[in-house]
Amino acid sequence: MMVLQTTHTVLHTSSSETIAVDFCNLPASPSIIGSHVLSMFMHNLGMSPAWTFTDVFGLEPELLAMLPGPTAALLFLFPITKKVEQFDTERLEKIGKDGQTVSPDVYFMKQTVGNACGTVGLFHAVLNTQNKIPLENSLKQFAEETKSMSADERAAFLAESDIISSAHHESAQEGQTEAPQINEHVNNHFISLIHKNGALYEMDGRKEFPINHGPTSDATFLNDAAKLCKEFMQRDADELNFTIVALCKAD
Repeated sequence: MMVLQTTHTVLHTSSSETIAVDFCNLPASPSIIGSHVLSMFMHNLGMSPAWTFTDVFGLEPELLAMLPGPTAALLFLFPITKKVEQFDTERLEKIGKDGQTVSPDVYFMKQTVGNACGTVGLFHAVLNTQNKIPLENSLKQFAEETKSMSADERAAFLAESDIISSAHHESAQEGQTEAPQINEHVNNHFISLIHKNGALYEMDGRKEFPINHGPTSDATFLNDAAKLCKEFMQRDADELNFTIVALCKAD
């Protein structure tokens, strides 16, 4: 049985581009569970307190069964290695050749802000589950104002949002004995796995578009997404540094 690392040890964000605007890294304090920091960040922005982020300790059925309530999305944190980048290049070339179907209802945004893949991943998870998760305040306003924007326009809007940037920095420093540096980049990356209109999507702000991984449903999403996470882990058998966080309805 493989037990995943929890976010209090490996929760960081990364950037694949050199850009003018940076956020702080989003590490969690050793004294505070990282998923709590994610929940605090999104609750402060306006995500319903009836929903929360929680660590996934393993992908076996008995460990997935420990999650509270229904699961709306998974966040997957992994190291970007040469093997991963090669796999992604080949996969995108195949999609470019064969094509794919992406629902127009999928909310997708690029990551153009340094160290913001954690924030982009969180937004992908929450803004694609508004049919389940009520939004208020800044998060609701962000969703409404960017609804008709392109992925690039949404990225620019995020970069210019002082409210979200300030909330990000506050969460990044929650419980830290030493504040994270804005220009400190690490090589871990967040993606989100979501269910939209009967399909399982991989949401990665480094890419040009969401990736459709085939059929799923509310009833099968967690197991389907867990299977996909296992496939991701097999891309580089030498790596063990993975973390998965679930967006669940609180007990």
